[in-house]
Amino acid sequence: MWAELICGLIVYKLVRRFFYDDGQDLFDVETTDSNAIFSVADRLEKIYGGKAYVGLRIPDADTSSRQNIDVVLLSKEEAVIISVKNFSGFWSIDTDGSWVCSGRNKHKNERHPDPVAEAKRQVTVLESYLEHRGVALPEGYFSCKVVCPNPKFRSIPSTSFPHEVITYEQWVQLTPVPKSMFSGWIKGAFRGGKKDLQESIHEKLTFTLSTAPTWDRLELKSSKCILGEFLEFKGKQDDTQALRNIRRSKVNSLIIQKTSMFGLAPSKVQVLYSTRVYRTEGASASDWKEVTVRSSTEVLFQPQNSTQVRKFKLSSIVSMSLSA
Repeated sequence: MWAELICGLIVYKLVRRFFYDDGQDLFDVETTDSNAIFSVADRLEKIYGGKAYVGLRIPDADTSSRQNIDVVLLSKEEAVIISVKNFSGFWSIDTDGSWVCSGRNKHKNERHPDPVAEAKRQVTVLESYLEHRGVALPEGYFSCKVVCPNPKFRSIPSTSFPHEVITYEQWVQLTPVPKSMFSGWIKGAFRGGKKDLQESIHEKLTFTLSTAPTWDRLELKSSKCILGEFLEFKGKQDDTQALRNIRRSKVNSLIIQKTSMFGLAPSKVQVLYSTRVYRTEGASASDWKEVTVRSSTEVLFQPQNSTQVRKFKLSSIVSMSLSA
């Protein structure tokens, strides 16, 4: 009986592997903070309006490195840097400003550097970057907030966190309101009462943020998105050779199109990719090209804040965006 069960399991896995759409990559990926970041950005756009820029990597002249910024929410009135902390557990603030989580580790409390101080540092770095690119902003135009969207997040005591922190309880209270009606903590969190920027300055800021360095973005099935760095393609030599032109110096995005019959996984996929256009006066839109390769070809991708390189089959990918 046990032999029959084992054989049946092996046959099932082989059938799943070779005949059905391969979604196993999705189950092998640990839950990442990327989903929380995209969820927060999407909700803020819907509720508050404006434009959310996600996953920025801004050059920091002081440290000769890149400063990661989760979200920048931009409107004509102001801009807010949003640091998303997908924390769970019971958190309190220590005397040095660091956050301490108790209850998850019996032997040692989990500690995290002050997220508010980190967010304020991000404001300074971004302002310096914008100034370097010729964007002059009114003093105090940027503010910062720390959003804790995880329903398992608890603050101890509930009133101990600074006003820059939006706890889960406050986050779920955020609801759409008419633009002329802002009340309660929503106004304090995302409205500073500043005058509108001149239209020309706002357009310049919009362009600069849209062309700022970002993490690469990988979109998987079930609307899963991962921020990180695309490394290379792996697979048969003829497939990798066909994909040789897809590199960040030439390509800014790609889309995977799959065709299948009777629910079976396709052996081939079409990869549509747009060539990167360094816009000048009168430059045309990006040029889309197509290449067909095996669906088993893999993308090597290193998620943000991870030392582990992940492999994703093209059959499990919807799209990928590459930062210049």
